[in-house]
Amino acid sequence: MKQQTFKTILLFLASVMTSAVMAQVDNNSFNQIDEYGNISPKDKRISADSLGSDKEIPKGMSVWTIDPLFGDRIPATPDTLSHMFMNSIFTTGLRGEYNTTGNLGAPRIHRVFADRIRESHFIFTHPYDFFLTPVENFHFTNTLSPITNLSYNTCGDKTDGEDHFKALFAVNANKQLGFGMKFDYLYGRGYYQNQNTSHFNYTLYGSYLGDRYQAHLLLSTNHQKVAENGGITNDDYITHPEATSEDYTTQEIPTFLQKNWNRNDNQHIFFSHRYNIGFNRKVKMTEEEIKAKKFAMASKEEEKKNQKGKNQKDLPEKTFAGRPDDAKIMGDEPMPQKPGSERIVINGKAALDSMLAVKAKEAEDTMWLKNEYVPVTSFIHTVAFDNYKRIYQAYDTPNLYYANEYYNVGRYTGDSIYDKTKHYELKNTFAISLLEGFNKWAKAGLKVFANYDLRHFELPAIDGSYTKFNEHSFNVGGQLSKSQGKLLHYNVTGMFGVVGTDMGEIHIDANADLNFPLLGDTVQLAASGFFYYEAPGFYYNRYQSRHFWWDKELDKMTHTRIQGILNFKKTRTTLRIAADEITNYAYFTQSYDISEDGLRTNVTAAPVQSSSPINVLTASLDQDFTLGILNWENQLTYQRSSNQDALPLPTLSLYSNLFIRFKIARVLDCDFGVDVRYFTKYYAPDYCPALGTFTVQGNPDNRVEIGNYPLGNVYANFHLKQTRFFVMYSHFNQSISNRHYFYTPHYPLNESILRFGLSWNFFN
Repeated sequence: MKQQTFKTILLFLASVMTSAVMAQVDNNSFNQIDEYGNISPKDKRISADSLGSDKEIPKGMSVWTIDPLFGDRIPATPDTLSHMFMNSIFTTGLRGEYNTTGNLGAPRIHRVFADRIRESHFIFTHPYDFFLTPVENFHFTNTLSPITNLSYNTCGDKTDGEDHFKALFAVNANKQLGFGMKFDYLYGRGYYQNQNTSHFNYTLYGSYLGDRYQAHLLLSTNHQKVAENGGITNDDYITHPEATSEDYTTQEIPTFLQKNWNRNDNQHIFFSHRYNIGFNRKVKMTEEEIKAKKFAMASKEEEKKNQKGKNQKDLPEKTFAGRPDDAKIMGDEPMPQKPGSERIVINGKAALDSMLAVKAKEAEDTMWLKNEYVPVTSFIHTVAFDNYKRIYQAYDTPNLYYANEYYNVGRYTGDSIYDKTKHYELKNTFAISLLEGFNKWAKAGLKVFANYDLRHFELPAIDGSYTKFNEHSFNVGGQLSKSQGKLLHYNVTGMFGVVGTDMGEIHIDANADLNFPLLGDTVQLAASGFFYYEAPGFYYNRYQSRHFWWDKELDKMTHTRIQGILNFKKTRTTLRIAADEITNYAYFTQSYDISEDGLRTNVTAAPVQSSSPINVLTASLDQDFTLGILNWENQLTYQRSSNQDALPLPTLSLYSNLFIRFKIARVLDCDFGVDVRYFTKYYAPDYCPALGTFTVQGNPDNRVEIGNYPLGNVYANFHLKQTRFFVMYSHFNQSISNRHYFYTPHYPLNESILRFGLSWNFFN
């Protein structure tokens, strides 16, 4: 089997080398899109289109995200770089910064507290942020020609393998109107029993970017299905296999649960539009716009020449009588015959040449100017509708597994479970924006807004029916920002609950950056922070299911964060310091007993609030080095939590990537390397299948530490024209180091696996 695998790798690499050599002598090579989505002027591809005609296929794409509150456009970088492409497939993140239950698409939680996403009201989808894309992270596009991207990665076989396929299509009807669609399907069969995952996403999006009217529309539907096994019954199957009486494969290791599933279905509609009032002005084109215009002018001139030559071939030969080609103008030009005539008086050929030169210079100067509409005031409306349904379903529950039972009626009885909850949220936001620098009342950019939020929840009742809850809230707020100039930028947004469930809540977000030159480069100092005074989400206060039930009124939490970032590109150094303080911190805890047979019993879970404030200090250093073809990238993060019982965090987390980068045949970019991720031991969050979320380990007698295990991958990463692909042997050190490879208690990671991945762009 190993010999066949290595033969496959050799054949794969041979085909890559052959393609590279062939590409070197290909005169009709593809255009490249740089990291900003701009067209490369070096190559131009001319090929037959779908109608069989030869035409230039322009290539280029601009990408941006939007502010979910106001719909403001924020420039982004398209996903076209090959660097770190091989790690984009992992649920554990690019640098292994997430804890997970092991399988592809499995639930996960960030180990770095400062990087955890802010929780929404529907807590059950948070562990799947690997698959779900929030509005603020979605990439809208504007393309010069239709673009299709297909991505696929795989490992294993039909029994235990993993497959992930993504397709993206983007097109523009004109410069203003663009739209596209995204399809995403993930299927992880699982290398351990009862842990398969199946996720599906379909998204449609569109944008209109007119001078006066702009709009963004995003429609998506998602389905996540995860089999829950509760973890393996004994960690010794992994950590000390010699202690067991038999040699077990991963598929033979017993788990706590079987025939248990979590299912999440959710649909999202987001629409943001605005009307701008402003004025027109002339501005200089960017270098990319000048290149594009020159290219278009050259193409048009070439087309005219070809057409003129074609027409002249069809005309009969004629003899033209007129002034010879070398004739010269003698004397002065005729003067206007009538006084007051509007004709320009030109005295001689020199004056004529001078006037023509001035006119040509004026035409040259104005040729590279474009008309820009400057909005002074904008009227903004944003509406978002999110619909969720979550089902926890079990056909076979071990005896005495749960400590409590609150009802035994409805769709399933006996040892079966069918817990279903629904939630939808409708939010409308209205805002008025005054553009920075164009209003005497607002030297900086100023926005004022108001939003209304309707939230609906359904939970199962004791009699088998459903209890319904509604929440209403009305909030007002404003934003002050400065984005112009190169030295200083800032943004402060505040929102206050006025009426309804959120009355009295406060949300303030702020960020700023200062840029100054140093040693021939630019140093950026960035600061950010927030202050939140808010109640825990609905499911922290109220939850009803067959085995878990609570009805509480938790106190409002206060969360303050101050963060500073120093970024110096010349030395490739980034330093981040963050400090958090949280009062009334709310979290979930899970407790259970372990029987003499090693089985789990008396499982309970509930929300808890910390009685004392919690302080978290985070310090992170990114430092990269390059010496010729040798590259070394490092990230080291230090964390300190003042209450490890309520908020456990590892003291140190490390990622290191050592690789060589070179080209083959001047067209094939190659990265050959090895990377490793590591964190120190700590009492990591446990996972509760019945809640579908991560919890603190509640029972001190059964708590276990995880960590102190370096996990390494060996990879070969390639980029050829519009294609990125890799070969990876992940977790290569599984059999040569200590075997404590757990990122969640009792949930081992996959063993050594050979992986393949491909991403291909198609144009027109």
